[in-house]
Amino acid sequence: MKWYSQLVFLAMLSYLMACTPKIPQQTVAVPAEEMPAAAEPQPEPESSGNCPRFSDAPNEDEVIEQYVLYRDFLKIEDWDQAYAYWQKVYAVAPAADGQRNTVLADGIRFYEHFLSKTSDPDQKNQWIDEIFRLYDQIAVCYPEGGYIQARKAFDLYYKYKERADKREIYDLFKASMDIDGLKTNDFVINPFTALMIDLYFEDQIPVSEVKKYFELINILIANGLADCEGTGCDRWEIIREYAPARLEAFEVVQGFFDCEYYMNKYYQEFLDASTDCDVIRTVYSRLKWGGCPDTDERFRALILSGNQNCVEESDLELAYQALRDTRYTEAINLFQKAADEETNTVKRATYTLLIAKIYNAHLKDFSRARQFALQAAALREGWGEPYILIGRLYASSGPLCGPGRGWDSQVVVWPAIDMWSKAKSVDPSVAAEANKWINTYRKFMPTREDVFIRNLKEGQSFRVGCWIQENTIIRTVD
Repeated sequence: MKWYSQLVFLAMLSYLMACTPKIPQQTVAVPAEEMPAAAEPQPEPESSGNCPRFSDAPNEDEVIEQYVLYRDFLKIEDWDQAYAYWQKVYAVAPAADGQRNTVLADGIRFYEHFLSKTSDPDQKNQWIDEIFRLYDQIAVCYPEGGYIQARKAFDLYYKYKERADKREIYDLFKASMDIDGLKTNDFVINPFTALMIDLYFEDQIPVSEVKKYFELINILIANGLADCEGTGCDRWEIIREYAPARLEAFEVVQGFFDCEYYMNKYYQEFLDASTDCDVIRTVYSRLKWGGCPDTDERFRALILSGNQNCVEESDLELAYQALRDTRYTEAINLFQKAADEETNTVKRATYTLLIAKIYNAHLKDFSRARQFALQAAALREGWGEPYILIGRLYASSGPLCGPGRGWDSQVVVWPAIDMWSKAKSVDPSVAAEANKWINTYRKFMPTREDVFIRNLKEGQSFRVGCWIQENTIIRTVD
């Protein structure tokens, strides 16, 4: 067998010389709807510290042969034989050739496989313990970079949530970003963004910390999109669709964004509907919130249009003034007071829907926005506009209810279409707008394959979770 060992050894040498040292993607993939983006392989150091390598083994040729054999068995998913050979390699050369963590990463892959095959809680915990022990060993053997902190946090966020609270996972992601900076792994960005938003609004982290990582996230996305190639671009597109949308949550924090942010985002809405009073009030309020000066020519044009087209009745002037001045809670209370005192049901419904729009556009509170939209619809029979708004609330919840793409983000389209269909059925005057939204979002529904692999069928009833909590009907894009 010596000739065979020599051939294996030569093959192994050729393999090692040809490969750039990288961290292989060996861990079991998170389902697409759960995983915002896969990890880009990262360079590793030239040294494995004190971790034993092939050259440290009593019989180097034999260990390399066992390495090649377990890797071959792993390729064809012969788990038992692969694991038997892996154990022998791991026992004497966990650092492989000293330039890659393949043996340790493959160990994680084995343990994740065994974890998926057992239903025993104690056994599951044992396998998870082994997974994190190997992560720790990788960190010892290859200490450079923040990959291990990121990888641990990613697994805790998506797979083993019971093992750590949100703050612990956030701190791991943050440590990884602090180490890697502009080289931060792409798979960090989406879950870190979601955790950062949650923790800020739970008063666990200061706004100064949020601003620091907000800036870094935007730079990472811009750089990633500019420099990506092949499937890497798909990952960065997923991140681009998710993280910026979630970061809009900070629009409710006065002073977080500057005037130009609001100008760039909202002013075009005014240009597209320069006499629509709802649009004028919304854009005015956003620009005021962003600290835009009244002397800005764009702002002055909006104010002039408002004065010409949107002069309000005197008893409501306080409410509208509060809205213009970004005193949103006060505006809501004043519109509620106006609605309570109003005997005309059409006006009462209008004020109630205005409250819903404030909760949506300015406070980003979708649940409360829906609550008042439904109240408005109940007050005025045959009015479709509240259902248009509710549909838009649902459709825009993709990044909130999922990673921006995939099943959890796509199913929100179903109840959205339900609302738009209801809008035009009760109020033909909004049919054109309802159809516009339906046609815009229909292409974002799940595919037949997405439905099939979940053992579901078109036409079946389905309950959408998240904040929506609505029963709907399964439909597909094709």
